[in-house]
Amino acid sequence: MFLSLLMVVHMICTNVIYWIQHYGKTMNDLQEIRNRRREQLKKQYMNGGKKNMEENMPDAPLHISDANIDSTVNKYPVMVIDCWAPWCGPCRMVGPVVEELARQMQGKVVFGKLNVDENRVTSTKYSIMSIPSLLMFKNGQLIDTFVGAMPEPILKAKITSHL
Repeated sequence: MFLSLLMVVHMICTNVIYWIQHYGKTMNDLQEIRNRRREQLKKQYMNGGKKNMEENMPDAPLHISDANIDSTVNKYPVMVIDCWAPWCGPCRMVGPVVEELARQMQGKVVFGKLNVDENRVTSTKYSIMSIPSLLMFKNGQLIDTFVGAMPEPILKAKITSHL
């Protein structure tokens, strides 16, 4: 009887050890697959994205504030932020141009709008003395500033020259 019990315990332990080894190997394989896929997506995003990444980029200007400007400009490879105020006539002329360019350049450039009256920290940080001013960021770094109202073709050409 004791011998039978010992054989049963041995058989159970052997099976448990086999399943632990097999399950552990399977989990390691799954983790490797996840890590490879994560690296592929990271490279795809960092290279400006492909068609499926472009579809996830906004086609309308984002609302930018002191609280979210740093995270937003670091999130997208290329971003243009329209610094404006509601009382500014030229700013109201540039607004529709920015909205149209956001639609036309979806997947290449993300646009945002920052009200300088409500976001003085950012206005001071980037020395915005005249509005409208458009700040162009590439990979989180400010690369150019466009000051003044300008028609769509001129603004588009200026932005495109940095792509």
